[in-house]
Amino acid sequence: MLEDNVFKRSIPNYNKLEKYGFIKKGSTYIYEKIFIDSFKIVIEITENITCRVYDLDSNEEYSNFRTNSNGEFAGTICDSVEKVLLDIRDKCFDRQDFISKQANRISKLINEYYGDNPIFEWDDYPGFGVFKNNSTKKWYALIMNITKDKLKAGTGSFDIINVKLDPKVIEELLKKEGFYPAYHMNKKYWITISLDDSVPDKEIFELIKTSHLYTEKGTSTNEWIIPANPNYFDIDEAFKNIKSIIWKQSTNIKVGDTIYLYVGSPVSAIRYKCRVEEVNIPYDYNDKNVKMKYVMKIKQLDSYDKKLFPFSKLKEYGVNAIRGPRFMPKELSNYINKKEG
Repeated sequence: MLEDNVFKRSIPNYNKLEKYGFIKKGSTYIYEKIFIDSFKIVIEITENITCRVYDLDSNEEYSNFRTNSNGEFAGTICDSVEKVLLDIRDKCFDRQDFISKQANRISKLINEYYGDNPIFEWDDYPGFGVFKNNSTKKWYALIMNITKDKLKAGTGSFDIINVKLDPKVIEELLKKEGFYPAYHMNKKYWITISLDDSVPDKEIFELIKTSHLYTEKGTSTNEWIIPANPNYFDIDEAFKNIKSIIWKQSTNIKVGDTIYLYVGSPVSAIRYKCRVEEVNIPYDYNDKNVKMKYVMKIKQLDSYDKKLFPFSKLKEYGVNAIRGPRFMPKELSNYINKKEG
């Protein structure tokens, strides 16, 4: 469709549409214009954009302009229609990085969480956006638009995202709808996810955060920093009488891994060191603050005064944010171990 090609990676700016001459009727914006003698173009914008051309002499719709095989006159009409659409796009639409709504939502989430924007490295593939860790310059996500036949997923095209995960996690995800063997990347360590809303944004973003962990510099892959929000859970009270508690399961954490629990504001410090004793325990829990399908069992190994490892000290070792589970920097691990000794 001509409309799809012209308005690809564009989103309407409704204030600009009205200034341009569009009339709002309900949830639809309509624009009409007479061009080329006795022809009228009618453009309607809802969730989709449609364009119709009418021959005013016959008062009938003229659709021949949509195919190149209908002669020179039809070609002239097509060129004129495209010129009108391009003018509207340039004056009334804002540019988007990607085609699908979900791809743009995911891109926005990445920017809000990590501060990273997609990098478009290939002139031949202008819609292929790479997300790199700003510190290490390593890839952790790649959004592309490809034809579905490349993944044996039907006809047409769609946006996809590639992320890096543990091979065992990939094996399980490939059993679910919306997940495919990695397109154009190592299929052992990367996986492709369709961005057609078959997989929820939240689930995709959790996998992106796991992928990002692999790009962090100088990290220990069996030691983690995990945030604990004191407004939602009193970790000090939980550890008063028992040494082992359950905790929300985090992707890729294994039995035997070490966890450092970082208690958020107003404490803002690492308070506990724990060992993972059991993982993937089914646990159905959901409230306004947290949703859990699986938990892990962790055992307290040590506790620290809040003045010992405050956030200011963590920043000295490159930990600038603790919004979710992240690998422990090796230098910070060494520093903590020396303090313990």
